Amino acid sequence: MDGKQLGVIQLTDALNLARQHGVDLVEIAATAVPPVCRLVDFGKYRYEIAKKEKETKKHNHASIVKEVQLSPRIDPHDLGIKLTHAIDFLCEDMKVKIALKFRGREMAHTEVGFAVINKFLADIAAYGHPDFAPKLIGRGINVMISPLPRNKRGKNPNLKDARQVPAVEKSNHEDSATVPIKKPKSDNSVAAKQSPAAFGNNAFAKLDVIARQDSPPTS
Repeated sequence: MDGKQLGVIQLTDALNLARQHGVDLVEIAATAVPPVCRLVDFGKYRYEIAKKEKETKKHNHASIVKEVQLSPRIDPHDLGIKLTHAIDFLCEDMKVKIALKFRGREMAHTEVGFAVINKFLADIAAYGHPDFAPKLIGRGINVMISPLPRNKRGKNPNLKDARQVPAVEKSNHEDSATVPIKKPKSDNSVAAKQSPAAFGNNAFAKLDVIARQDSPPTS
């Protein structure tokens, strides 16, 4: 308990000790000889492990750098696509390197490139912040953007709300279930209505006509 080592003890003694303190006996090194166990609350132990894995994953993502390349004469539509990619990277806790390259005589108007970079940084300010001011290095401008903390970062507008899909499917299902369905008429009723016209040479119909002609009139 409290990080102290109790030495090598029997399994039954370890279980009894865990029951006395109201904790669990958790095996943490099964390959060791003898196996190493800890007296700890298992729920708390799982929480600590999950927290460490989350921190490790966060640091691994932070070490990944994605590069987005721009140009001084970039089309506004293309600039929007580059901005979308950068937002996706920052929302996944990755760093983004913005690299703008000048070609030929474009070096004579570096202010145009700085204007593009500054607009890009302004549009992405809700998701990340530059580690340093944009710098002109050689024939290009470079700047590194780090993601903001999750509690201060805006939500990724490029992700669709998956919760809306089941709702739409459910509403469609309910509408289809409540539509009244008219049952077709039975074949007997249809046949009964069509039977006089269906038998044009009915001999019994002629006998009925003759019987009505021979019968005496009623007073």
